[in-house]
Amino acid sequence: MSPDKLIYMANQIATFFESKPHDEGVRGIADHISDFWEPRMRRQFFQLVETGTAGFKPLVLEAAPQIRRPAEA
Repeated sequence: MSPDKLIYMANQIATFFESKPHDEGVRGIADHISDFWEPRMRRQFFQLVETGTAGFKPLVLEAAPQIRRPAEA
């Protein structure tokens, strides 16, 4: 998946959860990505976050440590 598409998807999830209380929003983003994104997408997500790729909303970056890491390929 293109990095731009993955960033867009993560930010769309964050947009939904921005209306929730802060902690609930962070947990909601982490739970959604952990539960519904396939391991390959989560691996790419963590690569983008760890290389400092710009474009993620701050709420996505705050949720990142709570997202379940997939097993290495």
